[in-house]
Amino acid sequence: MSQTRIRDYRLARGLTVRELAARASVSTGLISQVERGVADPSLETMRKIARVLDIPLFSLFQDDEPDKVAVIRLPDRFRVGSPHARITYTRASRASSRLEVLEAILEPGSASADAPRGHPSEECVVVLSGRLVVEVLDERYSLDEGDSCHFDSNLPHRFLNESTTPARFLVSVAPPSY
Repeated sequence: MSQTRIRDYRLARGLTVRELAARASVSTGLISQVERGVADPSLETMRKIARVLDIPLFSLFQDDEPDKVAVIRLPDRFRVGSPHARITYTRASRASSRLEVLEAILEPGSASADAPRGHPSEECVVVLSGRLVVEVLDERYSLDEGDSCHFDSNLPHRFLNESTTPARFLVSVAPPSY
């Protein structure tokens, strides 16, 4: 992650470290540590920061000058996880794209979030292995390996793994989510 990217967005919006921290409901020390590369923030913290800065989450990690063709090797993918939700995302698409492609692994008995949430995009989920429940507006859609689900991300949604094995799936989001 480019730690300076958060600082650049913060300064471009005329925010102090203290103001960003207050609006994101995190400590000033954490913002300072993240900007200096001393701390690795959680997925939830990064979402809060991105919301305050009014930018897509993964734009905090984008390249300044993208190539015409981007090859993202598996070991080089940006990875972000949430210790509370027991989900890990890796970005399979270039960060500066109008389309975000993420590979996710959701641990058994876990959900991607405590409660469904929406964001201004549309999403398509494809299960690569395991089983996944997609919850959209309190409706539940059970997906097996190879199944997909496409929906308006403005609707509150989340992913659940009610099985005993990890669920591995792709999530395509356009435009990139916040």
